[in-house]
Amino acid sequence: MLVVTGATGNVGRTLVSVLANTGAAVTAVSRGRRPVAVPEAIRHHRADLEDPQSLRGALAGADAMFLLVEGAGANLDGPEIIKVATEAGVKRIVLQSSQAVGTRPGAASHAPLHAIEDHVRRSGLGWTILRPGGFASNAFAWADAIRSGRTVAAPFGDVGLPVVDPDDIAEVAAMALRGGHDGHTYELTGPVLSTPRQRVADLAAALGEPIRFVEQPPDEARRQMLTFMPPPVVEGTLAILGAPTAHEQRISPDVTQVLGRPPRPFTEWAARNIDAFR
Repeated sequence: MLVVTGATGNVGRTLVSVLANTGAAVTAVSRGRRPVAVPEAIRHHRADLEDPQSLRGALAGADAMFLLVEGAGANLDGPEIIKVATEAGVKRIVLQSSQAVGTRPGAASHAPLHAIEDHVRRSGLGWTILRPGGFASNAFAWADAIRSGRTVAAPFGDVGLPVVDPDDIAEVAAMALRGGHDGHTYELTGPVLSTPRQRVADLAAALGEPIRFVEQPPDEARRQMLTFMPPPVVEGTLAILGAPTAHEQRISPDVTQVLGRPPRPFTEWAARNIDAFR
């Protein structure tokens, strides 16, 4: 049996469906803050990673767990989560971490994730660590502005990053959960560099209507981000968006290596999700 935490999120939702299509027994875990819709025959369990004991019912009899750490993971007790998983009989953990753990190892913004990675590696269980870069689905943050005024304001409009489709992350995670990838750390990116201005143009093309792009001052973006993100995470995110390292702009071969096909471009994500922007 396979357990998927964060099962209602951009990665977890697809991962549950991919695993269900293989006929695997799956338990979908979420906090229940969003409507829960899982495929037929998939068990749903409400739990919160900030309360590791709440996972016990979900993990009983599980062989492997997908561990999704939201945000920076600052509020998670990694050793306790691993202890609960081990006591339940879990043999493998697939951890979704972040590219920045590798590219900015000294950054305060990702220090908690770095610690969780270390706990997973030292757990004695089989492990695979996924380090995605920026998500294509971050464009959902523009949906209200596009629906209401066909305008997007974003900082660093001409700085390119190889944003990754969450569905590609999910498919790599599904492969890792089934085995054969223990001991590997995979960096997951899209196939090309894409700037915010280009992504807005891609959304406009999928929508069939023009969308105006407005270059947003970084200080304005910072003020907005501080309303829903901790200060260290805001600063770390702005640093990556505005001054990415050469490694952060590198196209990783890992999606292709694991899945045997190239990663999906942003244009494909935009076409698949365009109804959210209408």
